[in-house]
Amino acid sequence: QVQLVESGGGLVQAGGSLRLSCAASGRTFRTYAMGWSRQAPGKERELVANILWNSGSPYYSDSVKGRFPISRDNAKNTVSLQMNSLKPEDTAVYYCAESDLYNGTYLWQYEYDYWGQGTQVAVSS
Repeated sequence: QVQLVESGGGLVQAGGSLRLSCAASGRTFRTYAMGWSRQAPGKERELVANILWNSGSPYYSDSVKGRFPISRDNAKNTVSLQMNSLKPEDTAVYYCAESDLYNGTYLWQYEYDYWGQGTQVAVSS
């Protein structure tokens, strides 16, 4: 089992920044990738960024590319999402996820095995 706890959400004005963090605990030695997804009211959950646990380039959806760098700290078992130049359309609940899948694409929700409880991000115009 892996436990994921997100933090850092909140209310911010458009153009502002927030930093989300996710702390993983438990059986983290099998982690191959971590990701951040978001779900806005009435919309499907979408993956916005992922990062491989050991190497490789991060993935970003077109909606956040260039604004939301993802980073990891393997020693602390944490993954972070720095959200810059926030827009009202970024308003959503953001979820951290962990994948035990070897050699996956990590682009699909079903490839992730564990999820955090979510943290609300609200961007006012």
